[in-house]
Amino acid sequence: MRTRRRGLTDAQRTRLSEYAAACFRRHRLFHHARRVAAYLPNDGELDPMPLMALAWAMGKQVYLPVLSHLRSDHLLFAPYAPGDALRENRFGIPEPVVSLRHMIDLKALDLVLTPLVAFDGQGNRLGMGGGFYDRSFAFLRRRRHWFKPHLVGMAYDFQRVDCLQHKPWDVPLQGVVTEKGFVVARR
Repeated sequence: MRTRRRGLTDAQRTRLSEYAAACFRRHRLFHHARRVAAYLPNDGELDPMPLMALAWAMGKQVYLPVLSHLRSDHLLFAPYAPGDALRENRFGIPEPVVSLRHMIDLKALDLVLTPLVAFDGQGNRLGMGGGFYDRSFAFLRRRRHWFKPHLVGMAYDFQRVDCLQHKPWDVPLQGVVTEKGFVVARR
């Protein structure tokens, strides 16, 4: 999947990212969200920038992941706006340069757009293997009624597989945005 992702041209990535944004822009999860966490694409990932631009135009606050310096296996989320300073983390991924006091409580986020390598129709997500999203949002596994923030993957439609093995620590997605539409997770 990663090789196929990287094989897309810049023009294909841009076009497919715009299609995905058009598919999700009116969905209730995006429309009602005031605080949206996204990511900066790496390794050929679907680019959430068109959705981030829509979020800013609609007056929403946008956040990006930052590797925690206190707990190296967790993510924090920092506010981000066009032109804000960025620096590369230990994986070479740009992240906002802000102090710890500017980070948002994860439970205050409304929507989290996550990158992934593969996904299935049950909301299972194969990430890059670090477990950052699963550990950071583990509190969602213990909830029965209130599921904020909503976790939604972003991927190319070709990243869909029939079934992924589910581990006890995996935090399932509510769905995945692709260039062909929103795939609702069936649990």
